[in-house]
Amino acid sequence: MTTTPTAAGRTATGRTDAPTRREQILKEAARLFAERGFHGVGVDEIGAAVGISGPGLYRHFPGKDAMLAELLVGISERLLAGGRLRVGEADGDPDALLGALIDGHIDFALDDRPLITLHDRELDRLKDEDRKRVRQLQRQYVELWVTVVAELYPDASRSEVRTAVHAVFGLLNSTPHLDTVGRRSMEELLRRLAHGAFGALGR
Repeated sequence: MTTTPTAAGRTATGRTDAPTRREQILKEAARLFAERGFHGVGVDEIGAAVGISGPGLYRHFPGKDAMLAELLVGISERLLAGGRLRVGEADGDPDALLGALIDGHIDFALDDRPLITLHDRELDRLKDEDRKRVRQLQRQYVELWVTVVAELYPDASRSEVRTAVHAVFGLLNSTPHLDTVGRRSMEELLRRLAHGAFGALGR
């Protein structure tokens, strides 16, 4: 079975692999960039967070710009790949598929909060090619959701469906600004809110 790793080494199927050194570097870079800003973090600090010298990082990445690009392009690729995987596993059941998409995005929103902060603050720092790649992947991810939601709510216009999808992403991606109430409680709340938002299309 194809699996889709996240920045922390998890997969879209829920299996957990031991993170590679490269993944460890990316995880700590994301955390530090989110906490202190891209320009507020040095290579030596990232290296210290994973137990290697700053110059040793250059065996894995040519610099901080490359880390940021891999983080933001990488998570966009993984979200899209995970969504496509769920489509392939849904056996044509749009209700089950929407639930799986919501659950998958909730996992991302709770487990990779620094990447949400990075996207909001640092996307414009990417090279044009990388930024365009992120936007292209995001559009494909949105349209994947739009297709599923439109099937469930055929009376809603395509514009309404797309607006609802973006609104739900905004809701789920608000996790960096939310107080922690426990993983299970937060999952359940976000799940209810997302399904409720889409349910408004049928009213």
